[in-house]
Amino acid sequence: MSLQQAPCTAAAPASLRLVHRLAPKAPRRCLRVAAADDATGSLAGDYTNPIGVHALVFAGDWTEASATAAIAAAKAGGYDMLELAVFNADTLDAAMTRAAFQEHGLRPACSLGLSLGADISSTDPAVVALGAAELDRALAFAAAIGSRHLCGILYSALAKYPGPPSAEGRANAAREVRRLAGKAADQGVQLCLEVVNSSFRFAAFRLYETNLLNTAAQAMDFLADVNHDNVLVHLDTYHMNIEEASIEQAVRLCGDRLGYVHIGESHRGYLGSGSVDFAGLFRGLAAIGYAGPITFESFSSAVVSPDLSNNLCVWRNLWSDSADLAAHARGYIDMQWRAARIAAAQAGGR
Repeated sequence: MSLQQAPCTAAAPASLRLVHRLAPKAPRRCLRVAAADDATGSLAGDYTNPIGVHALVFAGDWTEASATAAIAAAKAGGYDMLELAVFNADTLDAAMTRAAFQEHGLRPACSLGLSLGADISSTDPAVVALGAAELDRALAFAAAIGSRHLCGILYSALAKYPGPPSAEGRANAAREVRRLAGKAADQGVQLCLEVVNSSFRFAAFRLYETNLLNTAAQAMDFLADVNHDNVLVHLDTYHMNIEEASIEQAVRLCGDRLGYVHIGESHRGYLGSGSVDFAGLFRGLAAIGYAGPITFESFSSAVVSPDLSNNLCVWRNLWSDSADLAAHARGYIDMQWRAARIAAAQAGGR
């Protein structure tokens, strides 16, 4: 196997070097797989997945100054894509956002979680209509800035439900997602439905963060109900670590219906310092030949967005240095992905 060195901008912070045994040491270089020329199999060059980072790693709002700073920081950190939460999309400046992304040569992605007052899985037609309108606005913004992905909790509210979903509510959600998928396909935007946890939180024992899609298997069943090629699954390791028996098997179950991946630690801090089985995740991604985005997501009270901080219960300061966190995550993803691909090639060559 021929290898060539390429600059690697990320190394683990000193406090984490004992945890991350794969962390590169100075000088900061990492190995790039160029080709396989022995019995280990074939690797068709370096991986081509867009590697993204959530905007909330860098900025809590989306003014022109914040947008420019976040996009520049993501680019400087070696990322290909920046994901932007598009709550209240009609208040965001699409022209400014598109120009900022184009200036830095970075790809945009958009994500959303509906509110209980605009929940398409509701049994109240008026609430469903409000949710459909919010999805339409988010899609229009995504298309206007050149995003090829609209992901997140597009099928229900990002909220703590008091009970399980109803058959009527599930049918409403499937119908509205199908409708949106057709419009999105016409605009070159792919819908990816995020699977999130339903673990009990707080004394009220209400469900968090949705009651509809909590596992990959449930998402695959829902995709069958939606029955549209432009709707794929969005998996998130933070949530999978809570709900799935095996992260690797959940990825394999989705197969070619997996369209977007959030990579985040069990406590939403530095990758590799918690309990998520990242090796299993990347083994699964390698097994299915996943070529879609892999986006790092982390939240801390150091960067506050009132909308998301309250909904996601971000009360702790898990990190304070956005650039260091993002650089570490970029290097960690790179090493895990390469290790999984090399292992898959070696297994295939036996």
